[in-house]
Amino acid sequence: MEHTSLLERILRGTLISLILIFFLFPIFWIFLMSFQTNEDILRIPPSLFFTPTLSNYTALITGKLVSAAGTLDIAFMNNLWNSVLLSGVSVLISLLLGVPAAYAFARFKFPLSEDIAFTLLSFRFAPPLLVLLPLSLYYQQIGLTDTYVGLIWVYQLISLPLILWIVRGYFEDISPDIESAYRIGGHSWLKTFTRIAVPLAGPGIAAAGLLAFIFCWNNFVFALVLASASKQPVTVGSLAFVTASGIQYGQIAAAIVLSITPTLAIALWAQRYLVEGLSLGAVKG
Repeated sequence: MEHTSLLERILRGTLISLILIFFLFPIFWIFLMSFQTNEDILRIPPSLFFTPTLSNYTALITGKLVSAAGTLDIAFMNNLWNSVLLSGVSVLISLLLGVPAAYAFARFKFPLSEDIAFTLLSFRFAPPLLVLLPLSLYYQQIGLTDTYVGLIWVYQLISLPLILWIVRGYFEDISPDIESAYRIGGHSWLKTFTRIAVPLAGPGIAAAGLLAFIFCWNNFVFALVLASASKQPVTVGSLAFVTASGIQYGQIAAAIVLSITPTLAIALWAQRYLVEGLSLGAVKG
């Protein structure tokens, strides 16, 4: 039985604590900033002691931002809803398309299958600015500029390749003998896919969906160019806090706290699927 000395346990605990402080301190500081005024935030030297205020959250929820330049109307809650709608629908559509496609690429070998799969993956390699100009011109011609459908469509460039490749690797790690044994009983390919393959690949599908949701949520460039303020997500809507009287750091911090809450809640709920899916599904063998 392996025993650890007291000194080793102290060193290990100290190192883990330092790592946690290093990664979590920025989040902790932003959380504190969300309860401070601009005067407290810009104070030199900074201090952990201040009089907390809920004015930053009140401004976001009511849509009224009070600054030295006057009262400004902001649509942060609408932007937050847009992020939930765009990211959620995009990932749902990508799962409906990507999971069957991933199964097909994993189980069936057909001409140019690897080339097609790599072409889909290459959409993740290309920088957004490469396709932004032609996409904007096409959207103007077919009437998809400043529409939810147009943004959801372009978000597929972000989520679909990611889901396809992660879930494909997970399907490849599932033994085909399990599906063959089920099919011997007279079941169709569709029943084998929905009742055997999909449940076994559940962690990989959950991990891919979560990562795709995060990538869609953090998208900035496409929504900035292809949509107006009423349909832009929270990443673009946060630009409203850069006003003529200066940058509203308190409101920005409060917006960050509110905007990471949905993704953080989903990540905490699905963290075991995320770890298992990435460790078993993304790497074959």
